[in-house]
Amino acid sequence: MIDLDDPGALRRADPSGMLDAVLRMPAQCEQGFRAGRQAGELPSGDSASSVVVCGMGGSGVAGDVLGALYRDRLGIPIVTVKDFSLPEFCGKDTVVVCSSYSGSTAETLACFEEATARGCRVLATTSGGELADRAGAADIAVVPIPAGLQPRAAIGHLVFALLGALEEMGVLPPLGEEVSQCAATLEQLAAVVAPDRGSAESAAKSLAVAIGDRIPVVWGVEGIGAVAARRWKTQFNENAKVPAMASALPELDHNEVVGWSPGSGAGFFLVTLRQGAERPDLSARFDVSVDVVAGSGMEHREVRAPGGSGLAELMWLIMVGDATSVYLGLARGADPAPIEAIHRVKRAIEERRG
Repeated sequence: MIDLDDPGALRRADPSGMLDAVLRMPAQCEQGFRAGRQAGELPSGDSASSVVVCGMGGSGVAGDVLGALYRDRLGIPIVTVKDFSLPEFCGKDTVVVCSSYSGSTAETLACFEEATARGCRVLATTSGGELADRAGAADIAVVPIPAGLQPRAAIGHLVFALLGALEEMGVLPPLGEEVSQCAATLEQLAAVVAPDRGSAESAAKSLAVAIGDRIPVVWGVEGIGAVAARRWKTQFNENAKVPAMASALPELDHNEVVGWSPGSGAGFFLVTLRQGAERPDLSARFDVSVDVVAGSGMEHREVRAPGGSGLAELMWLIMVGDATSVYLGLARGADPAPIEAIHRVKRAIEERRG
């Protein structure tokens, strides 16, 4: 256990600089967007009938963000594939983005091969590896992502590189002002969640302390809130090395609330992620749902985005969650960076294949 109000102790306990990576998210967003717009030989977005983003883990979050923010605005399907194969509808008018930070993700490489074989409009976002090699050999556009980071710590690069490339292709409308406003919002947040801020001032530190040794349960509203909640869950898994749950309204009101029977919530901690522009009926559901599960003994805290564009709200919620997960890991005595369990799974699969 370390004191979260001791910046020196935090730095020593985080030798890989995971917290610094979180604080660099504002700069990542601007750099990623610029990289996407400046990528050469991008496929045409004219008359595209759908967009499919293929990616796993942190690399797949880019597709989740794209779908939550722009599906309704574009009028064409946006699908995220977290598997080995593409939907049957993918063809010459489908834009397929293969997103793999490492460039070695087996599922994404399989989708890349299938997309090129079908004649889809393919581009890759990666820091290198096999994906970059295959794209280069096939004259497929690559949006370069800086190497040397954990994939989950490159979310700004991955998300905004995708947005920049799709804007340049004409699939998305001009986003420059929206991106600048988002980066400015995150810069303000970075100052609040920085290690030199005390727990009384830092939403991330105080929430990590409040969660303590309990299992986090994160709720959001379908769309932006659901994407943020899933990101919080996976960051708690990888950075804090703890189990976590994520659900979205209104679906959770049709099943999960029943499970929080009296006394069942004692070992859990509920975090609700709120947006500035929620539908009134869903806002009312939040209050009712929290009241209904209160009898389980589960403590609750609300995290509310400060308003602004949907992009700024979503990235703000993501950044708070990322910081909270790092602080929770450090408070529990865990180094946020290692993900040995994932490596063990990959090694075991390779051994069985070989």
